[in-house]
Amino acid sequence: MEQGSAREGARPAYAPGVFPHAPAERRIPEGRVPEQARGEQSRTAQSRTEQPRTEHARGEHTHSEPPAPRVVRRHSVRGQILDALRAALVDGELVPGQVYSAPALGARFGVSATPVREAMQRLAVEGAVEVVPNRGFRVSERGPRELAELAEVRALIEVPVMLSLARTVPAHRWSVLRPLAEATVTAAAVGDRAAYAESDRAFHRAVLALSGNEQLVSVADELHRRSQWPLVSSPATRRADLLADAAEHTALLDALIAQDLNVVQSLVREHFTGADG
Repeated sequence: MEQGSAREGARPAYAPGVFPHAPAERRIPEGRVPEQARGEQSRTAQSRTEQPRTEHARGEHTHSEPPAPRVVRRHSVRGQILDALRAALVDGELVPGQVYSAPALGARFGVSATPVREAMQRLAVEGAVEVVPNRGFRVSERGPRELAELAEVRALIEVPVMLSLARTVPAHRWSVLRPLAEATVTAAAVGDRAAYAESDRAFHRAVLALSGNEQLVSVADELHRRSQWPLVSSPATRRADLLADAAEHTALLDALIAQDLNVVQSLVREHFTGADG
């Protein structure tokens, strides 16, 4: 469950240069337009034997044409920074109420301020941080009431879906999800809150994906992510709490395989309200 607190111990520092920068774009050379032939007969003959070097038939390519420039590397850097910032939020390394500047965070991750600023803008849209003009981004301060409201909404969505799936999904399809449930136990055993948060969401996504409703999976995952952000002045999460939370995943999987609807319903509700899974 999303306990909303920092795990014990700081995460290792990010080494500079981890995220490579994209190479400069190659310049595509401009072709030459052939000189127009004179006379109708010459034009006809030329059209049969020559093709303009820069104007190809639609969808046609020549071997000499250079490949299109790669433009995904910068987005990859931003995605990695976004993942790193989300992990820092879950771990409590980014403290609620504190303001962080993009240049300072960029120096920490070994990248420029631009991808950090773009990732922070995304977190601002999600509500994890607030934009502070001319200063940076303030980590949002959340209280127990918001966490309780998120748990209530998640229960309204996931409980009926899981009950429906318990009635219809055969046991062998649930068994495929066993490694995902065990991954939460592994992360909890070492007290890695960020890894636990990711494996926790992966398990829930896989369960809900059996419904075949991609929109439901997306909405539920966003609510789940928000419930993992730390609360203001929340106590440090104990490893025992993470292990207890992870054990509920395996118990839920056993109940789904057995089609025990009463246990499924009680486990899911307790999972949301008892902690933050």
